[in-house]
Amino acid sequence: MTTGLIAHGAWLPRARLQRAEIAHAHAWVAPGLKGLAKGERTMANWDEDAVTMAVEAVRDALGGLDPAGLGGVWMASTSFPFLDRQNVGIVADALALPREIITLDLASSQRSGTAALAVALRSAGGFDKPLVVVAAERSRAKAASTQEMTRGDGAAAFVVGQGEGVVARLLGQRSDAVDFVDHFRGEGAQFDYSWEERWVRDEGYLKIVPETLRGLFAQTGADPASIGHFVFPVAARRVAGQIAKAVGIPEGAVVDNLQATVGETGCAHPLLMLAGVLERARPGERILVAGFGQGCDALLFEVTEAIDRLPPRAGLSGALAGRREERRYARYLAFNDLLKMEYGIRSEVDKQTGLSTLYRNKAMSQALIGGRCIACGTPQFPASRICVNPNCGAVDSQEPHRFADTPATINSFTADRLTYTPDPPQYFGMVQFAGGGRMMADFTDIDPDADLQVGQPMKMVFRVKDYDPRRGFRRYFWKATPVQSVAAQAEGD
Repeated sequence: MTTGLIAHGAWLPRARLQRAEIAHAHAWVAPGLKGLAKGERTMANWDEDAVTMAVEAVRDALGGLDPAGLGGVWMASTSFPFLDRQNVGIVADALALPREIITLDLASSQRSGTAALAVALRSAGGFDKPLVVVAAERSRAKAASTQEMTRGDGAAAFVVGQGEGVVARLLGQRSDAVDFVDHFRGEGAQFDYSWEERWVRDEGYLKIVPETLRGLFAQTGADPASIGHFVFPVAARRVAGQIAKAVGIPEGAVVDNLQATVGETGCAHPLLMLAGVLERARPGERILVAGFGQGCDALLFEVTEAIDRLPPRAGLSGALAGRREERRYARYLAFNDLLKMEYGIRSEVDKQTGLSTLYRNKAMSQALIGGRCIACGTPQFPASRICVNPNCGAVDSQEPHRFADTPATINSFTADRLTYTPDPPQYFGMVQFAGGGRMMADFTDIDPDADLQVGQPMKMVFRVKDYDPRRGFRRYFWKATPVQSVAAQAEGD
């Protein structure tokens, strides 16, 4: 039976920090950054992290697929918000997935994204349901470092399985483990420590990766000249082209590394680039994906006729189109805790989360599940024992009803500069769901130069509600964001 990729999805933060602003701020201490000052990089909002971006990427990948039909969700990241709590379990909760699935976190390497995809593809035959693989990164780098200029934040997700729905079938894969240390982040360290770039290029990229690719070609019998798209994530210019030339891959097959528009999104980057390729790939074309980090993973796919039947999704192109230019470098520093801000006494509140209360209410808070009266059909959030319909008033008549994917509009809103928020002012208001039901919600990703309007379309997104710095705990909830800011595909047309 054919094994491969069934669907793909992507998510990028809306804000795009202009690299020229970073270079200008550090010209006094690091004038050499001027050479990297072209283009822009994605910049996560204060309430975005690897978990929230993973949720949105998986939502995009699932499209019209039934989440209840999944057999597992595997997540890769080197920037997990929790070191001892399963992060992908939060993702599964937010997506309202059934309990009887396998959830797995993969970390500690830049190739954990391709490793997760490789293992899922090998495991697909042992599951009677598709698997989801998602990789997400929110990276932190020292101010005035090269990494601050070249990195970005984002996520990509794939549905993996078998059968006629496979849009890219797996032809073969190979993984080589080589403890080559190009950079590392030790226990308790905030930032990566990187080694000399030429050494990494000459001894790492240009020796380890070609050997893995040659082994894959020998294993599968594939001709390097048959590769139509070569995905290799590396910020350094020309490296992917040098690797392609070394193994006989056509120069025109090298896929854009998205450095000008996104930056390198860590272990998510090969998957993000692959998602972009699948948006334009045609049946019969071959895609070679490689991931580097303490060795190399290589996966070879061939696009099938099913690609033409894949339902539309925002994907990478939609995520790229939903951009908002950001020139406030200080905002980036504050959001990444690289600048200590005075937020006033209203921020000095103990934010301890009652874990027992969280568990009892997690269907409401993490999955946005309310109620729907089976007597009159009225939806409401949150659920309660009594139906809110004044013409009904039935007692204990509600069944679970999920609002996360229901379109909404603004009923009322306000912008509050007195309450504490890391990104003032605090926007919130009443949103009305299509088909019934309403809730008071925080708003996020609000363009300061745009005017909100009553009746404006909104979409619910999974975000960080608040953070407890004393205990290191993040609490999540759903917020409303203008539809324009979620990178709808139509915006890019």
